[in-house]
Amino acid sequence: MKSFLCSNARSFIAVSAVWLSLGAQAADAAQIVVGQVAPLTGPEARQGRAYSAGMQIYFEAVNKEGGTNGHTFTLVRKDDRGQPSDTVALTRQLVAEAKPLVLAGYFGSRNISDLAASGLLKDERLVLVGYRSAEMQDETPMLYSVRANLRDELAQMTAHLATVGIKRLGLLYENSLNAQALVTAADTEAQKAGVTIITRASYAPNTTVVSEAASRFIQAKPQAILMVTSGAAAAAFIEAYRSLGGTAQLLGHSGTEIEQLSQRLSDEQMAGVIIAQVAPSPYQIKGRLTKEFSDTVKAQQPEVPLSFAMMEGYIAGRVIVEAVRRQGAKPTREGMASALHSMAPYDMGGYSVTFRPTQHTGSRYVELSIVSGLGKIRQ
Repeated sequence: MKSFLCSNARSFIAVSAVWLSLGAQAADAAQIVVGQVAPLTGPEARQGRAYSAGMQIYFEAVNKEGGTNGHTFTLVRKDDRGQPSDTVALTRQLVAEAKPLVLAGYFGSRNISDLAASGLLKDERLVLVGYRSAEMQDETPMLYSVRANLRDELAQMTAHLATVGIKRLGLLYENSLNAQALVTAADTEAQKAGVTIITRASYAPNTTVVSEAASRFIQAKPQAILMVTSGAAAAAFIEAYRSLGGTAQLLGHSGTEIEQLSQRLSDEQMAGVIIAQVAPSPYQIKGRLTKEFSDTVKAQQPEVPLSFAMMEGYIAGRVIVEAVRRQGAKPTREGMASALHSMAPYDMGGYSVTFRPTQHTGSRYVELSIVSGLGKIRQ
């Protein structure tokens, strides 16, 4: 009898310990708020909403499986309409109201520069994971990019043109505060590839006023034009340039999305446009990441169309969840940076990111795709 009672007592203690452990985990579990201020309406809304959807579908998939270390994720969004004047103010509002652990999915060269310069991220100890900018970005504290930088895109585009014998290039860019850094980088990469940028044209920030730029390239007659612009400005330029009879090869950086071009342009106008992609194609399954993305999209059927921006948002969501997982039971804002720095590399299956204290650009993945005569992406 004594042995039986002792055995029962031991079992009771063991079971109680399990329940206490589970209870402690449940008590520590938190709802992780991810904050996003992005263009959800306006010219860049298609990409902003797609990026948001990519993060959201991954968070929902994680939550359905019980979260990470018991923590679940919610995405809180505010719409800056792409206007830099609204981005910082709305971020302050979001931080005060929702108390996010991390920010993600921001858009716009000036928007991101103003946010970094405001001191808000440093003061609140908040990191921003995943953003899109059409200008050169230095390694900036609190900003973490899950994509290749613009210099890598320029290097890939100019090297490709050199291999096919195209030597005389034009450069279209947004005339932002840091535009000169972009022009210098483009000239440097062109020189490395053995090609020359013979003419440059810019347009006013956060606009699509590109008619003068189109006329300038018609006069200069470059063999190819590099478009480092927003997606909306790229669509407007292609339309204007082609309507004037322009025949140069057109190459867009990763902000030039086929999905956005197709809203404005005909298949004939888009045919032959080359786009630099900094994320794996969402339309093809080539590894574990793209397979899991495809399965998640099929299961959840998001309201916005499939796109490279959605894939990029999905990647950003995975990086955030992994950074939370690495912190264990009690993730903190300060801990996010340390967890990101431990990703050296974090392999998602066909795509990986590497961060260090002095390296905040996580990837160098760049692949060129071409738009077919049917208006579809061909890798």
